[in-house]
Amino acid sequence: MRALWLGVVALALVLAQAMSAAARPDSLADLAEKISPSVVNITTSTVVAGQSGPNPIVPEGSPFEDFFKEFQDRKPGGDRPRRSSALGSGFVISEDGYIVTNNHVIESADEIVIEFFGGEELDAKVVGTDPNTDIALLKVETDKPLPYVKFGDSDSSRVGDWVMAMGNPLGQGFSVSAGIVSARNRALSGSYDDYIQTDAAINRGNSGGPLFNMDGDVIGVNTAILSPNGGSIGIGFSMASNVVSKVVAQLKDFGETRRGWLGVRIQDVTEDVAEAMGLETAAGALVTDVPEGPAKESGMIQGDVIMSFDGVEVTDTRSLVRQVGNTDVGKTVRVLVFRDGKTQTLKVTLGRREAAEAVPAAVTKPEEVEAPKEILGLTLSPLTNELRKELQLSPKASGLVVMDVDETSVASEKGLRAGDLITEAGQQKLETAADLQARVDEAQEAGRKSMLLLIRRNGEPRFVALPFKR
Repeated sequence: MRALWLGVVALALVLAQAMSAAARPDSLADLAEKISPSVVNITTSTVVAGQSGPNPIVPEGSPFEDFFKEFQDRKPGGDRPRRSSALGSGFVISEDGYIVTNNHVIESADEIVIEFFGGEELDAKVVGTDPNTDIALLKVETDKPLPYVKFGDSDSSRVGDWVMAMGNPLGQGFSVSAGIVSARNRALSGSYDDYIQTDAAINRGNSGGPLFNMDGDVIGVNTAILSPNGGSIGIGFSMASNVVSKVVAQLKDFGETRRGWLGVRIQDVTEDVAEAMGLETAAGALVTDVPEGPAKESGMIQGDVIMSFDGVEVTDTRSLVRQVGNTDVGKTVRVLVFRDGKTQTLKVTLGRREAAEAVPAAVTKPEEVEAPKEILGLTLSPLTNELRKELQLSPKASGLVVMDVDETSVASEKGLRAGDLITEAGQQKLETAADLQARVDEAQEAGRKSMLLLIRRNGEPRFVALPFKR
C-alpha cells in the first residue's frame, strides 16, 4: 500500500511539473518572429517657438541693459522657430496601411514618419484621433500589402496570463519584453479607461506599441507607466483592445468618435445613500441633475437611480458611462430606474456626446425659499438676493444656504460646509427650513437612519446621506 501511495505522489509531481512547463513557454522567439513585421517605429516632427534660454534679470535703465540686449541678439538662432522630434511606437492593423498608435505620440505633429521592421520608411497622415482614450489612427500609402495583426478579446485575458510588449523604447529600435497580466480594469483618469496592467517592461518610446497575448493577437495598446524615475519598474498600462477596436472602427469610418449620450449627471450609490433611499443594495447610478437632453425628454428626473441600461445591470457610474459611450448614437434603449420606492422603465433615444459637449450645459432652475433654522448640526438661512449674488446663483435659485456647520456634527464629517445650498431632502424640493424638518420627521417615523440631501456647491450637484445620529 505504501509503495502504491508513493507511486501516486510521484505521478502527481510529474503531472504538476508538466502542466507548469505547458503554462510557461520555453521561448517567445517564434511568436516574436511572426508578429515583429507588423510593429512600427514612429518619428514625429514639430515646429516649436525658439527658446533662447533664461534671460538675466537686468533693472530697467541699468548701464548693463544695452549690453545684455546686444548679447541676446548675437546668440545663434535667437528666438527663431526650430524643429523638434519625438519617438513612439505603433502597429499595422490592415494590409492597406492603417496604423494604430497613441494620440500623445502624434499630437501637434507636422510630419509623421513610419519606420517598418525591415528599415523602410513611409510618411503617414492622421485619419482621426481620440484624446479620451489616447488613441490615434494613421494611414500610409503603399503599393504592396503590409504584414498586420488583429485585435484579440481583452476581456478574455486573465490576471497571470503571459503577454509580450513590443516597440521602440528610449529610441533604441525594435525591442521585445515579456511579462504577465498583473491586473485588469484599471482606471487612471479618463471616463472610458479600461487598462490592462502588466509587468512587461514599458518605457518611453513604447507608447502606442502593442501588447500581445500568446496567440499573437493585440489585447492592449501600451500607453502609460507608473514610475518615480521615468523608467520601467514593472507597472505599465495598456488600453484594452475591446475599447481600442471600437474607437479605431469609428475613426476609420468617420474620422472621429461618435459616442452615445444619455444627458445626466450621476454619482455612485453608497451604503448610506442606499439606506436613505430604501434600496436593498448599494448599486446603480444616482442621477444628480438632468439638463436638456435625451434623458429629460424620456421623463428621467433628478433623484432617479439607474439600475440597468439596455438590459445590462449598472454596478456604478463608471460602468454606466462606458456602456452609454459604447452604444450607437440614435439607438432607443430601455433604462430601468428606481423612483419613490419602486422601479419603472423609460425609453431613451441616445444623443451624441461629442455634440453635447460642444454646447454649454443648460442652467437648472431651482425654486424660491425662506425661513432660517438649525437642523442636524447645520445653521441654515433663507436664500436672500444678497446671498444669491455672493454665491453667484441664478435669481430663481431656491433652497437653504448653509451658513455654519457644527464641527462636532455628522454633517461636518460628511463634508458639508458653509456656502453649500441644500435644494432637496428625501428627494423632495425644499421651500423653507420647516420643509426640511418635516422631511426629517417623516424619515425618522419611517425608521430611516439617515436623510438624503441634494447639495449644490459651485454649481455642481451631489447627494449626501446624512445620518440622524452618530
